[in-house]
Amino acid sequence: MRRKHSEVTDPKEIERILSMTNIGRMATIGRDGYPYITPVNFVELDGNIYFHCAPRGEKLDNLKQNPRVCFEVDVPLAYLDRALDPNRPACQLHQYYHCVIIRGKASVVEDKKLKVAALNALVAKHEGHDEFEPVNEDMPDCKACHVIEIKPESVSAKSDFSQNQPEEKRRAIAEYLFKRNQPGDREAVKAMGFSL
Repeated sequence: MRRKHSEVTDPKEIERILSMTNIGRMATIGRDGYPYITPVNFVELDGNIYFHCAPRGEKLDNLKQNPRVCFEVDVPLAYLDRALDPNRPACQLHQYYHCVIIRGKASVVEDKKLKVAALNALVAKHEGHDEFEPVNEDMPDCKACHVIEIKPESVSAKSDFSQNQPEEKRRAIAEYLFKRNQPGDREAVKAMGFSL
């Protein structure tokens, strides 16, 4: 990673970033040689990524011919607009965010217990609790879908919050964001390490 000051290496922080969003994007390679990117509802479970899908479709066709995938999530937060500093050049405008990029191999989960566990974890993540009728392998919808597992071979993550800037400048940005209070601003202030 070129900007080492933004690199995230702590596995618990990477898990936290993955838990902050329900949608990820998986890139496969199509038969025509072009990348094919699909947004998927996902859950991280025991270090692997899981999502469900129909038993037929382009992403499954792609996985059968080449299981290598790239999976990405991003969490956009505050955008540093011109109002922060009207004299700032337009090419220096900036977006704060978290992201995780996983390279690995994907396959259809054949083990029924793992399939059910992944589906229940997926529902719990999206519902925000586990007080629902659990999925079981005899349910028609469970039988009708596939669950895909991505086993990571490499993981990189980044949180970009002006970590390389002087403390005084970072505090001024945090104060601006706190006062502006647009969606993502308070989370960015917190991520920067300020409590205003």
